Amino acid sequence: MTLTEIKTAIEKQFPGSVLENEDLGEHQVELKGDQWLELATFLKTDPTLCFDQLECITGVDTGEEGPLQSRYNLHSMEHRHKIEVIISHDRENPKVASIEQLWHIGDWFERETYDMFGIVYEGHRDLRRILCPDDWEGWPLRKDYEGQENYHGIIVPKIKEEEGWE
Repeated sequence: MTLTEIKTAIEKQFPGSVLENEDLGEHQVELKGDQWLELATFLKTDPTLCFDQLECITGVDTGEEGPLQSRYNLHSMEHRHKIEVIISHDRENPKVASIEQLWHIGDWFERETYDMFGIVYEGHRDLRRILCPDDWEGWPLRKDYEGQENYHGIIVPKIKEEEGWE
């Protein structure tokens, strides 16, 4: 199935959900996030699409003036086609429905993206940090992130010496 056919199937089931974006790559589609769980369920269960494998979820910070994004890499083992779904979020209140109960591997992917970018996956059964300590301040992969100077009295090194990290 081509990307055009996939977008047509999505648009037929969820009118107005596909966003036109000329900057996207060959297998990318940008969708509105307001019906993401229902849309994701359709992508997985529709027999002609059958995106039965979630390969990855990651976040992207498009810059100070732009949105944060969640990106989902989906693959159909049956039909051997793939897409990357892009959902943009408001920087001040980034949130979207969780899909971790639809594709169970999404549990760890959503937690990692939450931990690094601060994107909230609503309905996730255990959304908490997975890489940073629970009381870490900020979202380390955001472009505007300013690291902590110390953590529980331990100085967090920020200077790289010629021989290696200090």
